[in-house]
Amino acid sequence: MTNLDYLKNLNSEQKKAVITTDGPLLVVAGAGSGKTRVLTSKIVYLIKEKKIIPNQILSVTFTNKAASEMQNRVIKMLKSSSKGLPWLGTFHSICAKLLRKHARSVGLNSNFTIIDTDDQVRLIKNICKSENIDTKKLSPKVILSIIDRWKNKGYYPAKVIINKKDIYEKTILPIYKIYQKKLLDLNACDFGDLILHCVEMLEKDNGIREIYTNNFKYILVDEYQDTNFIQGKWLNLLTGKNNNICCVGDDDQSIYSWRGAEIKNFLDFDKIYEDTKIIRLEENYRSTQNILSVASDLIANNQNRVGKDLKTSIQDGELVKLNCFKNGKDEAIGLSDEIEKNLKKNYSLNNIAILVRAIFQTREFEERFLKIGLPYRIIGGIKFYDRAEVKDCIAYLRLVYQEKDDLSFERIINNPKRFIGESTIKQLHEFGKKNSISLLSSSKKLIELNQIKPKAKNGLNIFLNLLLKWQNDLNIKKINHVKLLQIILDESGYSAMLKNKKDLENENRLENIKELLSAMKEFDNLETFLEHVSLATSIDQQWDGQKINLMTMHASKGLEFDVVFLPGWEEGLFPHQKSIEEKGEKGLEEERRLAYVGITRAKKLAYISFAMNRFYQGDWIDSLASRFINELPEKFIEKNVHYEDQPNEYDEFEFNQDFEEDSQIKSPGWIRYQKRIK
Repeated sequence: MTNLDYLKNLNSEQKKAVITTDGPLLVVAGAGSGKTRVLTSKIVYLIKEKKIIPNQILSVTFTNKAASEMQNRVIKMLKSSSKGLPWLGTFHSICAKLLRKHARSVGLNSNFTIIDTDDQVRLIKNICKSENIDTKKLSPKVILSIIDRWKNKGYYPAKVIINKKDIYEKTILPIYKIYQKKLLDLNACDFGDLILHCVEMLEKDNGIREIYTNNFKYILVDEYQDTNFIQGKWLNLLTGKNNNICCVGDDDQSIYSWRGAEIKNFLDFDKIYEDTKIIRLEENYRSTQNILSVASDLIANNQNRVGKDLKTSIQDGELVKLNCFKNGKDEAIGLSDEIEKNLKKNYSLNNIAILVRAIFQTREFEERFLKIGLPYRIIGGIKFYDRAEVKDCIAYLRLVYQEKDDLSFERIINNPKRFIGESTIKQLHEFGKKNSISLLSSSKKLIELNQIKPKAKNGLNIFLNLLLKWQNDLNIKKINHVKLLQIILDESGYSAMLKNKKDLENENRLENIKELLSAMKEFDNLETFLEHVSLATSIDQQWDGQKINLMTMHASKGLEFDVVFLPGWEEGLFPHQKSIEEKGEKGLEEERRLAYVGITRAKKLAYISFAMNRFYQGDWIDSLASRFINELPEKFIEKNVHYEDQPNEYDEFEFNQDFEEDSQIKSPGWIRYQKRIK
């Protein structure tokens, strides 16, 4: 083995992965095993030792940040004024570069435009309008998500086979055909086209393909477990006869199937590329041994994996804490107390993270942190009361409560669409300013004077009548503030607007609104709730310096923290019911990989918790501990039960519950009830 300086700090398997250069190589890099160091060292080794020209190395990442980090590391390690690697970048950036050189082969000019999401939505809207398709029933975002799914699978319109179980595909395919033609007419492509067109170009034009297979002597791929079908095909086409492709990743961290990732690419690597060498990086430089043991034993329950055994030279550390709480509110209190009383003394708040399965779960923790003054930030998302749908709901409530609230009026007057455009709103503003009256009063007066355009007038009338009705509901009928919001969402068309747009984004929005309804039940009336929201956002703005990190487990991938909390490990929530219903065993295994990712973010301390009851969607749900808890190894776990020392039906609660996997069973609560009455 070579003793070059940049290899001295590598362990034996890392060195082996660096200096193994000929033929296909799969590096199974466990969490915290130093895969970036291996990739950068391999590039330097190829340049310095194998005398490979930087232009002959294709190195692919998933993010611009990762590409930039690798470029900087390579330049630093080479200790030269080199400009780095011309072919190091993301899948999209490299494909764009290739297409610029050979655009005509796919019917484009070299100065083609890459359109963003807003342009895509606008184009789809225009197509739907011309084809008389109602975008209220089938949203442009849903259409684009299905088109993107087809492109990820390598399907141009002519190759699409309709999935009869999907009620939308039959309608969307003709739109896809028109959409692709429009893009070509505009000399444009979307992000999905960048790879799809490249694959078509390489498949149809052997001359172009030969140029690059001869040029790229070595191909290196980061986060290979996250590649989709078309990305895998693109890599295969560029690999060429020499087969010098090195893919680095961790099948146990494959958690993005919902955006097209194919774990099959990773698991079948040795079938795709003959004579594959597999090297496992099993030395973890992040976590204590107890944390790794818990994560390893849990993920070992997955059948579809390459397999590895993570170990560390770091001491055993503390046992992983498994905490049971009476309810979700107590869970938030218990977690915050642990941070406030024990952890703050020894750990920076910046090094403490709370990882949830679904973004709506942050609400209870945010409420608690605001109450006791613990600063926090949301990573990869927006704070609960700053989320658009939550602000919309609060704007409706504020306007009902106080009709002179112009900011709320302006926010929701055309949300959902009521044909009230910018010119009408400007007219209302000008009239209100001139007469020193509110926007709502301006609306009434201008309608009276018949100075509003017919469509806008009709929309305003409908809205004003609804507003009057809601004010009567609140003030005369004395309808509860929670019920009032439910009525507003129904009668305004806001709920229907979200339900009709079947995509992940709108599903999350609906979850957040349900969580808002749960939050409102904690207050006696509308006034106290609105005051709470105002104070909460005001307190939030005052915080600076160190903050606790709140995020989803998906958003945590690639990050690490001294202390990690993993709340809400309950059936239906984690593993998520939707994932199991839609994907069965594959969905369950991906949920387990997500749990593995969450646990391995922790360097020193990990806390897993669940609640026996959870206030969800405005009702108390009798919950059941996640099946993943039964898979945690006893000897590395410290169990704690947190609730009042008084007799109740849960005093005999057992951690190790038998989970009966029966599709006929309707809810975790039903299972628990059956257990209690036996």
